[in-house]
Amino acid sequence: MDLVEIKLSCVEIFDREDAREVKALESCRNELLALGGKGDASNVIEMPKKRASARGRTRPQAQAV
Repeated sequence: MDLVEIKLSCVEIFDREDAREVKALESCRNELLALGGKGDASNVIEMPKKRASARGRTRPQAQAV
């Protein structure tokens, strides 16, 4: 289930093939939820969108003793 959710959160739709992949993944997610007895996908919490990277931020330097 986690792998399906991760893949769905990463897919960007550029063409029909991508749209078919998303549809297939959503179908898989619904089947997994049904097998697990959790109902339909309306109970699924959406994963947060990707954040900007932390690149450019510096870590605090360790103090020498």
